[in-house]
Amino acid sequence: MLKKRLKNAKKPLKTVKKTGEKMDIFLTYLKVFAVGGAICAVCQLIIDKTKLTSSRILVGLVTMGVLLSALGIYGPFAEFAKAGATVPLLGFGHSLFQGVLEGIRERGLLGVLTGGVTATAGGIAAAVFFGYINALIFDSGTKK
Repeated sequence: MLKKRLKNAKKPLKTVKKTGEKMDIFLTYLKVFAVGGAICAVCQLIIDKTKLTSSRILVGLVTMGVLLSALGIYGPFAEFAKAGATVPLLGFGHSLFQGVLEGIRERGLLGVLTGGVTATAGGIAAAVFFGYINALIFDSGTKK
């Protein structure tokens, strides 16, 4: 399976020639922007209108992504909205849950503990790396 993916990855990208295809790409970008923006707007309203700390809101979003994925709602939503739904923290929760399901299929009960971390390892590693780079460039401190 990996060999097939690598073989297909070496093929040159198909150029968009038809106006209809360009319009489909534009509409996809518009949909991604609208959905991602709507999720961010709702989160900003929660920040502005409640006394919840940002850490509680972040944990709530990840948990909501797990629950929506468990109920079978987030998968079709992510298919529709693409990166607009998978990039926010709701998508991280969805990825955790999908990783747990795959881990259970592959390793049984041990997959409950390892599947989510395995599925999201790339995102976690990127967050740690860019956080470290950010700490090197900027001075950290409390707000005044």
